[in-house]
Amino acid sequence: MRRTPLGSRFRGNDNHTRFRGNDEPSLLRHLIGGFDRAAAVFACALTVALLVCVLLGVMTRGLGNPFIWTDELSRFLMVWLAVFGWIVASRKRLHVRIRFIQDQLALPAHRAVELGIQVAVTLFGALIGAYGVALVIKNHDLEATSLPLSMAWMYAPLVLAGWVTAAQAAHELWRAWRRA
Repeated sequence: MRRTPLGSRFRGNDNHTRFRGNDEPSLLRHLIGGFDRAAAVFACALTVALLVCVLLGVMTRGLGNPFIWTDELSRFLMVWLAVFGWIVASRKRLHVRIRFIQDQLALPAHRAVELGIQVAVTLFGALIGAYGVALVIKNHDLEATSLPLSMAWMYAPLVLAGWVTAAQAAHELWRAWRRA
């Protein structure tokens, strides 16, 4: 099995190769790929912004006149960076997954456990997204201590992460169901 530059798997050597693993229509694949690239770029931008913010806080403290807002901004940036790291790792399937016990099972049991895991992760993502919405609504009128930002921005990335996790797991569930 060879890989194309985009990472999709296919069989055969002729020009009429059949792609395996890409059941989505072409437009949807391009939209998902665009989202993945945007999430990775945004995570990199958040990393740079966090480094600059922390460096600015350290430098101003060293000069004896600290910018008080750098601590709070770095907390916001850290939350957003952690969530976008979660999204990027989840989309690239780089998250930690220990399959030792699952791999010891017979094929029917292995597939059943895989379906159960994907159902649980789909539910988890949906619950995180719903809880994130509730937190955003609950905190939208609270302002951060040193920044003119609503505290809802601290919880807003949970909504996106929950929806992305649920959608990714639902797609994996659908693929596992088709294989079963």
